[in-house]
Amino acid sequence: MMLKDLYGRPLLNLRIALTKPCNLHCSYCHGEGEDRNTETSALEMTCEEIVRICRIAVGLGVSRVKLTGGEPLLRKDILQIVKGIASLPGLEELSMTTNGTLIAPIAKELCANGLKRVNISLPTIDGETYCKLTGGRLEDVLEGVKAAVDAGLNPVKLNMLILRGVNDYQVPQMIDFARETGAILQLIELESVNISSEYYSTYHKPLGEYEEMLRQKALKVENRRFMQNRRIYHLPGVKVEIVQPIENTDFCQNCTRLRVTSDGKLKPCLMRNDNTVDILTPMRKGAKDEELMALFKLANQKRQPYNKL
Repeated sequence: MMLKDLYGRPLLNLRIALTKPCNLHCSYCHGEGEDRNTETSALEMTCEEIVRICRIAVGLGVSRVKLTGGEPLLRKDILQIVKGIASLPGLEELSMTTNGTLIAPIAKELCANGLKRVNISLPTIDGETYCKLTGGRLEDVLEGVKAAVDAGLNPVKLNMLILRGVNDYQVPQMIDFARETGAILQLIELESVNISSEYYSTYHKPLGEYEEMLRQKALKVENRRFMQNRRIYHLPGVKVEIVQPIENTDFCQNCTRLRVTSDGKLKPCLMRNDNTVDILTPMRKGAKDEELMALFKLANQKRQPYNKL
């Protein structure tokens, strides 16, 4: 079974936020589009609930699950969560997005329990800039990148959010770092989600100039159809992906995602909070699998290209 929305877009990917808190304080973080002013710790899903939601999703044709947050590695039961989801029949890939500061000690265990790949947020390899942007220590995340690669997580992708006047000049150094570590670099354009209009206008920078630079150096260029049609530039010894903002036709027309918020709501679109479907409350009231499947189908029908609204 494969669910498609009213626009013919298949539902293939589930992004599930394991927790809202994070050990860093990145000013640009969109927090998976969740309302930052609500406290959800009391509603945080248990390992069993997370695995059950993923089992329902996989049964409806979802083939890839990504664990997000907040910082997912703050969960003390993270290995149990990974093992439970990875063991689901029909799941093709389990991945994680993390800031990388906590991954080094457990990278091998994550891999052994079924995590396939990881995206690590790394806006810069300059220690002072990193500290100003995140409040963290660059050494911790660099150790995490190396540990993730050494553990066999593949690919390890470095998420570099471009901020005008802050790190935009460091792209060549980041390409070299990705090449040296065996990682893939993702250049990400700033989203106008959960940040002020002033912050966005100050730091937003289009990725056009980087695309042109990559196009001139690339040995090959490919498009990922079911990942918002994003382009991958194959340079000598390294790959660089361009992640355009959600407010564009390609992103929305090719979206295959559904999100689960940290308090157990199915969220059809990163940009909206007015069409979520609560799945955790019915689950805790004893809902059967058939009822949960119906909630997934309802949320899928609410998926629509944001740029068409």
